[in-house]
Amino acid sequence: MYVTTRALVLRAADYKESSRMLTLLTESDGRISAAAKGVRRRNSKLAAAAQLYAFSEVTLSHSGGRWYLNEANALELFPEIGASIENLALAAYFSELLETVCRDEIPEPELLRLALNTFFALSEGKRSPALIKAAFELRLMCQAGYAPPLDGCAACGAPNPAEPVFALDGDGLMCRSCAAAAGVARAKLCPSSLAAARYIESADDRRLFSFSLSDEALNRLSTASERYVRQQLEREFKTLDYYKKFGAVQ
Repeated sequence: MYVTTRALVLRAADYKESSRMLTLLTESDGRISAAAKGVRRRNSKLAAAAQLYAFSEVTLSHSGGRWYLNEANALELFPEIGASIENLALAAYFSELLETVCRDEIPEPELLRLALNTFFALSEGKRSPALIKAAFELRLMCQAGYAPPLDGCAACGAPNPAEPVFALDGDGLMCRSCAAAAGVARAKLCPSSLAAARYIESADDRRLFSFSLSDEALNRLSTASERYVRQQLEREFKTLDYYKKFGAVQ
């Protein structure tokens, strides 16, 4: 069986003498693992498309329970991502998150669009990496089925609490007093970071990163989205630790 589709390389691992195993997020078949035979040989026609974070039109074959990369034409390589440790660390974190929430061989068109828009934003350098990170985390959770309700306090219904917090158990927006009474794990927000979170949930894909925040408000949004990811997915991310250690300006 042969399939021609478009795919983003989320992970690339060398194996044998000249080949590479790729984790791809494809338009037609969701997340798959594919072998790119001989791709590390000099003058390989598949080399560009088998790079980490490459987005390409590919022809794949499926045989014996395995996928193989047969042909590829690179459409976008996002070379600017390699311009800084921060960008590289964030891209690795984004890829790990995508691998975690995407399902094997089930199309995830919204997640692929989010991934591409995020890599474009990171590559362009017009928005701060911290803003891109917070927006990606929250939007990813929304599209993966973990959307937190933000229209009003989950306990009392107040639409715009004076002291808003983000309930990490999935309840979303709460008043600080309501969250304290309920004893839920929470992250502090402010009116600006709450407005940004609401924007991220509903914004058009191409305008996802078209907002601005003060450093304090962005820090609150980033802390809330990051803690929400960890709690809902019930795991830690080594790539996030690397970003904080070597990439992020703390």
